Amino acid sequence: MSTNGKVAAAFEELAVLSEILGANGFKVSALRKSARTIEALTSDACAMSAADLGALDGIGASTIAKIAEFAKTGSMTELAELHAQVPAGLTQLLQIQGLGPKTVRSLWTDLQVVDLATLKVAIDTGAISKLPRMGPKSVENLKEGIAFLEQSRGRIRIGEALPIAEALLRDLGALPTVQRLAYAGSLRRGKETIGDIDVLAASTDASALMEAFRTRADVAKVLVTGETKTSILTKHGVQIDLRVVALDRFGSALLYFTGSTEHNIRLRERAIAQHMRLNEYGIFHANEDGAVAEGALPIASVEEADIYAVLGLQYVPPTMREDRGEIDAFATGETAPAVVEIKDIRAELHCHTVASDGEMSIDEIVSHAQERGFHTIAITDHSKGQAQANGLDEARVLQHIEAIHAARVRFPKMQIWAGSEVDILSDGSLDYDDELLAKLDWVVASPHAALKQESSIGTARLLRAIRHPLVHVIGHPTGRIVNGRPGLELAMDTLFAAAKEHGTALEINAQHLRLDLKDTDVRGAMRAGCMIAIDCDVHGATDFDELRFGVMTAQRGWLPASQCLNAMDAVSLDAWRSRKRRS
Repeated sequence: MSTNGKVAAAFEELAVLSEILGANGFKVSALRKSARTIEALTSDACAMSAADLGALDGIGASTIAKIAEFAKTGSMTELAELHAQVPAGLTQLLQIQGLGPKTVRSLWTDLQVVDLATLKVAIDTGAISKLPRMGPKSVENLKEGIAFLEQSRGRIRIGEALPIAEALLRDLGALPTVQRLAYAGSLRRGKETIGDIDVLAASTDASALMEAFRTRADVAKVLVTGETKTSILTKHGVQIDLRVVALDRFGSALLYFTGSTEHNIRLRERAIAQHMRLNEYGIFHANEDGAVAEGALPIASVEEADIYAVLGLQYVPPTMREDRGEIDAFATGETAPAVVEIKDIRAELHCHTVASDGEMSIDEIVSHAQERGFHTIAITDHSKGQAQANGLDEARVLQHIEAIHAARVRFPKMQIWAGSEVDILSDGSLDYDDELLAKLDWVVASPHAALKQESSIGTARLLRAIRHPLVHVIGHPTGRIVNGRPGLELAMDTLFAAAKEHGTALEINAQHLRLDLKDTDVRGAMRAGCMIAIDCDVHGATDFDELRFGVMTAQRGWLPASQCLNAMDAVSLDAWRSRKRRS
């Protein structure tokens, strides 16, 4: 986890513990806003001046003091004090569906529940029924929530979640009674990890739809089922929630359940300011008291775009709905930011053949790229330092260059470059000497080892590679693995400035295991004026399909096609490649 990630996590933990202790909602909201703001920074919050921090939205004097304390000690006194007051096991209870901080506080103060084990005792003895609104149905739901918590895998990578959702939509969409169907939530927003999968449907026969959903072969357990909502746990430990909504309210429900919560709050505030009310059923006129007349029909509810239009906004793509300035940017009359799309991508600039650890020959990989309508492919097999990946020594590289160039005769319509993914060694030097690098058409320089270096050392290491005149792209800059390893902690703004100065591109590695650069770093690189490559790091034919994850990450970072190397036409891309070598 990066330094900013650690600071943001500390503020989120402060919010959770404060809520359990009964702090007022304004304080809790302020702590969460601080966490979101810090997590989105590309500068190291601990290295920023008080003035610069104070200029950020949601960062006040108290927050600045806590950041300064964390920078000095690696902790926060207030957080330690709250930990001393709250039993450690209580925070786990908040992961149970339906249990909020107020209920957890009541369980603790009224029933002496301090963890999952004591909660089970309170349920088994019937003591839990003493709490308000904890009737038989609520207790049964709580049992189901505990069972799910114990079986669930937690947040999963988007690359696993999206195929599950798409398979479900294909199956349910084939039912003749289904009118509309869509997945929502963080999956639709393209987040790198997903807690559960939210699916919305409109159907002329809700009961038949629910029955088809409950009885699918991959269902391990039905958690909750009813007329309008059913939750299941798959055999892979993933929760899927299916909600049936009215066809004429589908757009408003999709908007609501897509989120984010912060984006929805902004929309509701905008509606209130215009004497309207917005909820999952639509947007409505409100009277002077702010109430909606009983039986009132919505102004808009069928399509999301209609609701945005009523609010004086252009349609905001789901990947940009994170309360990161999109409300102002998409106001009617403004030039809304246009982000890169899959159809814009015309080149793959990072791929591996059987010469190193890939599964395809040169001809096979070029053929796949050509079938996808690409005009350029760069073959970038591993350098010698990656012995476990069958990295190429100097003699093999020279032979490989000849073989790649020979393929140009067989594929005259494709621009084929002989390249390499060259290791950035721990001191920032490269795995091949300059004489050999100069013989390559394309160089992707990537860190693969020593990924626990101190921030200053890791930053200096990548700076050396960025400044190297023969390097075109820095591949997966932090070396992180989503839900795996955190990778290098880097001074990203320093790297962005150097990349801009030296004309070196930074990569979004589209592999869902990596997604490196991450979305907030893409936003920082975009603002700094860096060029970005969205690459699939192809090893096998199906890796080309990972492109969508890289594009969603780029969209979450507001990257326009004009700053994406892969969106250039063939002539412009080759000119960029050559110009980089001359600079």
